[in-house]
Amino acid sequence: MSAIALSPAHQAAAAQAGWLTQTGQVFRRWSIVSVRQAWGPVMSLIQPVIWILLFGQVFRTLGALPAFGGHGYIDYLVPGILMMTVLYSGAWAGTGYIEDIDSGVMDQYLTSPLRRSAIIAGQLLQQLVINVLQSVVVLGIGWLGGARYPGGAGGMLAALAVATLLAATFCCASTAVALTARSQIALISLSQLIVLPATFLSTTMMPAAAMPDWVQNVSRGNPMTWAVELGRGGLAGAFPADGWWQAGGLALLACLAFAWALRAIHRYQRSI
Repeated sequence: MSAIALSPAHQAAAAQAGWLTQTGQVFRRWSIVSVRQAWGPVMSLIQPVIWILLFGQVFRTLGALPAFGGHGYIDYLVPGILMMTVLYSGAWAGTGYIEDIDSGVMDQYLTSPLRRSAIIAGQLLQQLVINVLQSVVVLGIGWLGGARYPGGAGGMLAALAVATLLAATFCCASTAVALTARSQIALISLSQLIVLPATFLSTTMMPAAAMPDWVQNVSRGNPMTWAVELGRGGLAGAFPADGWWQAGGLALLACLAFAWALRAIHRYQRSI
């Protein structure tokens, strides 16, 4: 289903198109794939429902602890689940490239006049659109679960922007791994090896003050913590004092991950 080949007409159009148009063509192709396989993004929303409505309710009394600052646990948990959702979705983004490699579509891409950066950017843009839609749904689920967002519309937009930066980083990193390993098993194994520690060695579910000292030290340098704290601050209407460097760090990581993915596709082309 995912192997939508490039027709001669599309290749001819790509030869005369600029970078933005080429990116749009790739975006359109991946969007068609997503519509045909819409069950994937929809099924990925089951996990946040479980975390927010089940885990959040079971441990809601934790919100009374001083470490949570008097806020309810659902309010504390939702920003973490928001970032966890885009983290997991981003880590799986490279699977589409492996399917394209196996089906021969990637070879068509690389023999066409499409710019390599447009190939990466088009798929990334499509993934980010899905992540934004998923993030909006997660915020809605959180609201239904009892969470409230004093930061208002501006705070929610800030949280979505932070989630997009985190998603961009892991989408590009997943793409780079996929183009290097060229194996679904390797990509899935490495993704699990990264996303689980990134989640639990952060302030996704617990404040730093309630963690062991060594976990606190690790969480300070964890991009997941940066995203969660920024998202939590946006939804609460009170950004952390060191939020400027956390946002800058996430933006830098997204740029570096894109460069890594671009280098990976060039290496893949030279290897075939």
